[in-house]
Amino acid sequence: MLATLLLWLLASAPAQTPPADWKIVKDSKGLCQIAVPPDWDALSENSGAVVFHDPSTAIAVVTSQSGQVFKPLPESLQKLLDIRKDRLFENTPKRIFYQDRISKHSEDPNGYSASVPSKNGTCSCHVAALPSTPVGTAKTIALSLQPAPE
Repeated sequence: MLATLLLWLLASAPAQTPPADWKIVKDSKGLCQIAVPPDWDALSENSGAVVFHDPSTAIAVVTSQSGQVFKPLPESLQKLLDIRKDRLFENTPKRIFYQDRISKHSEDPNGYSASVPSKNGTCSCHVAALPSTPVGTAKTIALSLQPAPE
């Protein structure tokens, strides 16, 4: 019950303000951004991808899709993508946020995807992290997604 309430609160919150020591990572075009803990490192310069230890432990990627109109996922696409209702945390005109992969073993990552509207399109991010990654980190990164300030 408490876990369900926490997930609901996380999902219904506006873009989260990450802790002050977190780093801002922008997509390759500088249009969208996420925040990551200070111990995450860039995968390569200006790629919009960061890792925790190495890509097999945890990776977060932020992208921008200029010209792609943002809209909630229709039910038909949810079925096609096999997004279970209990893993679709938000599907509104302000944000799409869902868990797209559930770890079945300690060596399998959990995956989270998020999208938000931007001035000229859509910002998206995907975070994949092993269950050993600090609890809530992947979700907090996904929920930090927003258009980069101009």
